[in-house]
Amino acid sequence: MIEIALYQPDIAQNAATSVRLAACLGLRIHIIEPAGFVWNTRDFRRAGMDYIDQADIVRQPDWQTFLQTMTGRRLILATTQADARYTSFGFHADDVILVGRESAGVPDDVRDAVDHHVSIPMQPGTRSLNVAVATAMITGEALRQTAWPAV
Repeated sequence: MIEIALYQPDIAQNAATSVRLAACLGLRIHIIEPAGFVWNTRDFRRAGMDYIDQADIVRQPDWQTFLQTMTGRRLILATTQADARYTSFGFHADDVILVGRESAGVPDDVRDAVDHHVSIPMQPGTRSLNVAVATAMITGEALRQTAWPAV
């Protein structure tokens, strides 16, 4: 099944919103540490509501540990610097969708370690979407292609 991974998230509310998304869709979500917030802050709990307790959350201590646990799986990085549009990309059922930090994305070594890069087309002059929104859009497309029955 598709999984989500947040690389060193900065903002508790965005991370919690993505955790809530994962819980509602029945997906595992990886939080790659260090995060830029205390795990059980009020903002994190408020944004995640009671879904945090229902989510399949794996806290990864660092990038290298995460990579080791993902052996054999494709890592798909959501980035504004990709040529491939997420709607044209062919997702596999066991892909892991990786999103970067709100403030800085991912470093070059992370970018180089992933299998594919996808982007969401945006209007000229705009920089990026909220990371939780981007995660939801790309995850929805991946699930549409791989897990949800055609209607």
